[in-house]
Amino acid sequence: MRAPTPIPVERLQFAMPPAHDTPEDERRHRKERLAGALRVFGRLGYEDGVSGHITARDPEHPDCFWVNPFGMPFKHITVSDLVLANGAGQVVEGRHHVNQAAFAVHAEVHRARPDAVAVAHCHSVHGRALAALGELLEPITQESCAFYESHALYDAYTGVAVDAEECRRIAAALDDHKALILRNHGLLAVGGSVDAAAWWFISMERASQVQLAARAAGRPVLIDHEEAVRTRDQLGGDLVAWINYQPLWQDISRAEPDLLA
Repeated sequence: MRAPTPIPVERLQFAMPPAHDTPEDERRHRKERLAGALRVFGRLGYEDGVSGHITARDPEHPDCFWVNPFGMPFKHITVSDLVLANGAGQVVEGRHHVNQAAFAVHAEVHRARPDAVAVAHCHSVHGRALAALGELLEPITQESCAFYESHALYDAYTGVAVDAEECRRIAAALDDHKALILRNHGLLAVGGSVDAAAWWFISMERASQVQLAARAAGRPVLIDHEEAVRTRDQLGGDLVAWINYQPLWQDISRAEPDLLA
């Protein structure tokens, strides 16, 4: 009996980030992914009162950013609920206010990082716990290696960040990394797409949880420098983050298609 003939690789389906013909198409795509990411964050329990934001740069007006409305539950947000604000936090499209303190940080990060399409920051439980220790993630798992020498610590706490200079210092601390631990505050992640930024935040929150659990159980064994760098180079790119996020997008968009309204 002859063995089955392998299907040519080019006939197998594999999703890749879409290309857009017009700014309008790209804007719609970013807004859909933003509304979906916010709902995913709501499902995962990252919402804490009115704290927490994800922003997405507008493709036509790069100094303006789409963001979740102030005070609206993540789990209820739709595309039409999103607000467009300029770099000064002034609403230029939408029906709701934005959280000025949180938006100020995002605006400075976007300004300092033209490559960052999206910025995610929430007061997640394990991220806050790690931030309270004022420590970086350690290379103790394959997933945490994605952040090896690719995240930083903002080693200060000055209350709610509303001062422009403070926001600029936070952006400077991020530098060219994918994520930042804000001491006594929480986590912040950036990406070249909404999907990537959302995944980096989720992955960093999970890595924080693993590190805290491992520390509580004993003394974690560190992955050595060369292996950590090799693993980061394999898993630490935005394309890998985008791919990892797709099951979450497929789940939320199929289970809750009203988010696209």
